Amino acid sequence: MHTVILVLIEVLIVIGLSRLIGLAFKSIKQPLVIGEIVAGIMLGPSLFGLVAPHLAASLFPAETIPFLNVLSQVGLIFFMFLIGLELNPKYLSSQLEVAVLTSHVSILVPFSLGTLLALLLYPLVSHANVSFTAFALFLGAAMSITAFPVLARIITENNLQRTRLGTLALTCAAVDDVTAWCVLAVAIAVARTGNFFDAIPTIIQSVVYIGFILTFGRWFLQRLAIYYHRTGRLSQPLLAVIYMAVVASALITEFIGIHLIFGAFLLGAAMPKNADLVRELAVKTEDFVLIFLLPIFFAYSGLQTQIGLLNRPELWLLCGLVLLVAIAGKYIGTYVAARVSGISKREASALGWLMNTRGLTELIILNIGLELGVISPLVFTMLVIMALVTTFMTSPLLEWTYPKRLIKLDVIKPDLDAETNTEPNTIIESYAHPLYRILVPVANPSTQKGLVQLAVAIALNYRQPTVVNPLSLIELEEDYAFESTPVEADRLILQRRQQLEELINTLEPPIVRSSVHPIIRISSNVARETAQIAQIEQPDLILVGWHRPAFSNNRLGGRVGQILSIAPVDVAVFVDRGAERLENLLVPYSANIHDDLALILALRLLINRDTCMLQILQVLRGNHHQEELSYELHKMMEQLPDSVRDRIQIKTVESPEPIQAVVAASKSVDLTIAGTSRVWGIERQTLGRYTDALAIQCRSSLLITRRYSQVTSHLASVLPEVSNQESTVIS
Repeated sequence: MHTVILVLIEVLIVIGLSRLIGLAFKSIKQPLVIGEIVAGIMLGPSLFGLVAPHLAASLFPAETIPFLNVLSQVGLIFFMFLIGLELNPKYLSSQLEVAVLTSHVSILVPFSLGTLLALLLYPLVSHANVSFTAFALFLGAAMSITAFPVLARIITENNLQRTRLGTLALTCAAVDDVTAWCVLAVAIAVARTGNFFDAIPTIIQSVVYIGFILTFGRWFLQRLAIYYHRTGRLSQPLLAVIYMAVVASALITEFIGIHLIFGAFLLGAAMPKNADLVRELAVKTEDFVLIFLLPIFFAYSGLQTQIGLLNRPELWLLCGLVLLVAIAGKYIGTYVAARVSGISKREASALGWLMNTRGLTELIILNIGLELGVISPLVFTMLVIMALVTTFMTSPLLEWTYPKRLIKLDVIKPDLDAETNTEPNTIIESYAHPLYRILVPVANPSTQKGLVQLAVAIALNYRQPTVVNPLSLIELEEDYAFESTPVEADRLILQRRQQLEELINTLEPPIVRSSVHPIIRISSNVARETAQIAQIEQPDLILVGWHRPAFSNNRLGGRVGQILSIAPVDVAVFVDRGAERLENLLVPYSANIHDDLALILALRLLINRDTCMLQILQVLRGNHHQEELSYELHKMMEQLPDSVRDRIQIKTVESPEPIQAVVAASKSVDLTIAGTSRVWGIERQTLGRYTDALAIQCRSSLLITRRYSQVTSHLASVLPEVSNQESTVIS
């Protein structure tokens, strides 16, 4: 019982630490799995065993390691099943000839370099009882592998799945995956039999079993899919049959002489790619595997990773050489093959960095090699470092080579996003004024009609070319969740697009709908992605809905607070009280740049809507003198025609409590527009006591404005048109 309790305590520590470190890495735009691998290494002799050796020995004694190994092997079996399950033939339907050449060259070059490196490493760091052939095959396989799951998630998070680069990378990685696993199967057969010729029977049996799975196995799985389609749900008996088939297939490949993981992978790859069945099967399987079992595998690997073995400069030099060969072999092989196939330099370079992703797949290969005794703990440690570095560098190098501003130019499927980029150009040709654009982050299309309707009211005046972009970012919570696969991401994007189109079709008047173009993206960080899109699209205003964070009393914290803090454009936050009318507006004004923006937006609404009335409220405290309008707005007010100016009332009140004066005035209006002013007590950390209090107490809907630049013009380009129309009417 003592051992069982100790294993449960270890599992508790492993899951907690892997989640914590994984989220920390995710916050710096790295795959979650990298953080979880690092967490496993931290629990081993490389850190925990070094800092607190006695405590580490007590918490992770030798007698519990076999239990962790069993759990990690079960986790690997079902994880490999998931990898096979998501290996969709759709990935092989695009640019297949180019992909086959590129992927095979990207395997051949690093494999050849790895084999040459084996000539140097074998006499220095290998076991004497391991044949050179087995060692060279394993080293070559470790150098040439690409982690398809990690690469697919990187492509999804960077919204590359509908670009030429993304589809080519997915196809290359899929072909690479199949080829590399075949190479690894041969390497395992050679390692277990001693030489290549003795491994031939094992290789033949493996080929026969693959044929069996792809014929009779596929037929059997098709029957299961038909049964699922008929019942409409993945019942427990059906799930039990599938899980039994996974374990049975894993056992068969183990008995053949390759490894458990191949059988599980084969069965997943042979599963009918019925979208609903695959989705439900993945969702039911992945949570327990990814949250419970896989971190145990990382911990088990970490306990065998001993960075302390690299205790001499020459060993670190060898480690650096391993890293150099791995990176250069994969990058050069991919780049040259892609260029020969006619791919541009930038795309070929980005493809080279993507194919360098090794991640968890590399760790699986290394554990097999260590388990079979083909590689020593020293070589294992070197290759773990190589796997971490090559995966860690993928995202930043991809961003450097292929920045987000170029991604939208590379979309291969026409959609409404493309309309967003082309429609304004058509409008600009027929107008003398620059385009006015509002970006509207929409988290829930079914509840945020008021937000989009307000954006339309501010933007559209029929005198200036305008575009309203509802921005819907679909946030992926987990890197390895099935929802983050490119195929599933496309399904989620299509679903969200339909929801937004339904929302747009309800906007009034109907003529405004042609100027509303949604932008839909996958994102791992909504606030950061919104700021990046704002930098690319250069909108005049971001209009965001009010959101209260779950773990804060600050009404303007969370994502809204982050967008206010980092977006490089003017931002307005809308607190919707459900009022459908926009006839009476209130602007509390204290002559600062944020209040300037509030008044500018109010004037836009006033110009756009002939029945709209505006009250500018200036609150004086005690002996304070009345604040004058800013110079820019004073000049604008002078340009306003009488028909607009007559609908503006400037009111001054004295009150020791400015907030209460504004709240009282808000009772008789439809919308209050207020700047985030330091005069009212704004604090950088909380984004404002004043605005926070208004969000709670204001009786009308509330729009809180934060101005980014003093030179942004929301109104000046419209004023001449208004004045000219007024002159025409008078004459």
